[in-house]
Amino acid sequence: MSERTATVTRATAETTIECTLEIDGSGTAAVDTGIGFFDHMLTSFAKHGLFDLEIDCDGDLEIDDHHTVEDVAIVLGEAIDEALGDRSGIVRYADRRVPLDEAVAGTVIDVSGRPRFYFDGSFSQAQIGEFTSDMARHFGESLAMNAGLTLHLEVDGENAHHEVEALFKALARSLDDATRLDERREGTPSTKGTL
Repeated sequence: MSERTATVTRATAETTIECTLEIDGSGTAAVDTGIGFFDHMLTSFAKHGLFDLEIDCDGDLEIDDHHTVEDVAIVLGEAIDEALGDRSGIVRYADRRVPLDEAVAGTVIDVSGRPRFYFDGSFSQAQIGEFTSDMARHFGESLAMNAGLTLHLEVDGENAHHEVEALFKALARSLDDATRLDERREGTPSTKGTL
């Protein structure tokens, strides 16, 4: 198996980020965004998707969490896109539903190269520590746009911590499933011959 890895950096007036991703990893993570709950979600994403992930972000948290969460999603999306290359041999499609206590989150994904994003649900509380709950939705959208994913997310529950965590875990599991290599497949999984 060829190595499916990428390192992406991004520096703006709002954030400075370095991200290293290995698609075929073991689930190890070293994450520092300055937002404790977001670090927990990215670590969970790596663990449950079996991705090796390193992210270091210095963001303008004195303003709020928006730029940090959005820009990390952009960089992680770019890393996913780069690591997958021409997407040759991947499964391409996947869906997962993951519970966490009373909350249930679902994802349907197409690693299509055509970014689209859809979201159904709402979060029961506005904040989880220093993390704005709705930024989980925005994270999914920014990730999809930069990784070239068609991504549908849905969530239901009574506790925002559970809702967001279930969402990140479902996203991790479906992305792992969709990016797996199918030994029966030659080339890209498209009748067009390219994604």
